[in-house]
Amino acid sequence: MASKIRQGDEVVVLAGKDKDKRGTVIKMVGDDRVVVENINMVKKHTKPNPNKGEPGGILDKEMPMHISNVALFNPETGKADRVGFKILEDGVKVRIFKSNDEVVDI
Repeated sequence: MASKIRQGDEVVVLAGKDKDKRGTVIKMVGDDRVVVENINMVKKHTKPNPNKGEPGGILDKEMPMHISNVALFNPETGKADRVGFKILEDGVKVRIFKSNDEVVDI
């Protein structure tokens, strides 16, 4: 199944402490979670690991959030937009913005 939101997409956060912030999807975690750059940051307390050369301390880290809490950013309208699918004449399935039926550049 093709996902409406993919890695590398620019998204807007719809809910939570980072509402209305924009960021890029770094990676997908499973089918229903995304990690967005500089969004949903938490403080992670880590122990030092001398074998791997990792220092200990408090690190800032992005955590996954549910895909329903983000929407694709539409550069033409400057707002978040819903995504649909359309099959072109040559048989290629593409993502489109629901508000203006423009093809999402892939």
